[in-house]
Amino acid sequence: MNFRRGRREDYPEINLIPFIDILLVIVIFLAVTTTYARFAELKINLPTSSAAQTPNPPKQIEVAVAEDGRYQIDNTPVGDPSIDGLAAALKKAAGGENEPVVVINADARATHQSVVNVMEAARREGLTRITFATQTNP
Repeated sequence: MNFRRGRREDYPEINLIPFIDILLVIVIFLAVTTTYARFAELKINLPTSSAAQTPNPPKQIEVAVAEDGRYQIDNTPVGDPSIDGLAAALKKAAGGENEPVVVINADARATHQSVVNVMEAARREGLTRITFATQTNP
């Protein structure tokens, strides 16, 4: 026998509208009370120095290395391409200057040994500041 004839079975339901209202109130509260800090506007006090600027930049000795192994020091061709000849030419170009910078301009197709010879000649003469010049692609 069916005693529940006119009654339907009630299913429990969750009403989401009050939940959404409470979440919106919380979001509005957080948006109003939040302070937005910008990190790009940090105030930085940089350290100061009382040292004077370098009065004279160091002398540069330009060494050009051609593809075929020829050398030029300050636009003067080097007659003796050996390490001893390069060392003598570097010493002459330094002219007693204290710590000059040796700038090596080597052709892209120059051998590594040609560049190493310049570095070895500079080491023999006590020239420890060596740099390489490059060019950027257009």
